[in-house]
Amino acid sequence: MAVVSRTDDAPPGQGERVDVHQHLWPEPLLAALAARRSSPRLVPERGGWRLELDGEPDCRVEPTDHDPGLRASFVAADGLDRALVSLSSPVGIEALPRHEAAPLLEAYHAGVSALPPAFGAWAATALDGPDLDELDDLLDAGFVGLQLPAAALADGEGYVRCGPLLEVLERRSRPLLVHPGPAPWAPNAPAPADAPGWWPALAAYVTQMSIAWHAFLQWGRPRHPTLRVAFVMLAGLGPLHGERLRARGGAYATIDHGVFLDASSYGPTALDATLRVLGVDQLLHGSDRPVVDPPRHTFGD
Repeated sequence: MAVVSRTDDAPPGQGERVDVHQHLWPEPLLAALAARRSSPRLVPERGGWRLELDGEPDCRVEPTDHDPGLRASFVAADGLDRALVSLSSPVGIEALPRHEAAPLLEAYHAGVSALPPAFGAWAATALDGPDLDELDDLLDAGFVGLQLPAAALADGEGYVRCGPLLEVLERRSRPLLVHPGPAPWAPNAPAPADAPGWWPALAAYVTQMSIAWHAFLQWGRPRHPTLRVAFVMLAGLGPLHGERLRARGGAYATIDHGVFLDASSYGPTALDATLRVLGVDQLLHGSDRPVVDPPRHTFGD
């Protein structure tokens, strides 16, 4: 499995064994979410919290899932050198008005910067007027790259809006992580009133990631020829639709060696199909811990 290297010019796949996709909410972020009076927010509930979001059913957040010491021990137990923490974009922090997003993002960046050495982190930004100097500062401080919500990169207009951020990444030779989540101009659609808890992950998230995959082919790569990008959850299996894409007049005939997919939430069936399309060098190890339990194996060299 490939990894995203923290070294600016080193190609992915060399060096550390890295889980590129975990979520760990540090204490400052937990406190900031608990202080809010509207979603997204945390509400105390039976020794933990209830997470309230727009467009999704409420869900339980367990304190032990975000215990830095315990989570650091899992990194070693998984046979990894490091795990990269990302802000969970479905929460919608990046899509909030800047004055609401800023204190939450400040809490996130400060908190993950203080995590044990077993962790690195992806930077995040408010999409309502992104601050390019702030992104440069975060990259200088050691953040591996930038995470953006998939809905922000769903069409040509999204690439115009996010273009300045992506240009910073290209200039700095840092990667982009695309994760399900809303944008200010593309909010979450409400889930059906009677939807089960898994509904957003199987409907909205998969759809967002597949759209983002095809949008990158159409608009992203032509605008950003040197950008390295990683799509979580196998890009919603978007790469498996290459035959249909060609049948409908699209072009996807070569492997883009600057594009990577993490395998979070998927198993042997989807992985085997994706390997046949892209090959092993374009796959990343991403577990999505603690949202889902990672597979019971470790990744070697």
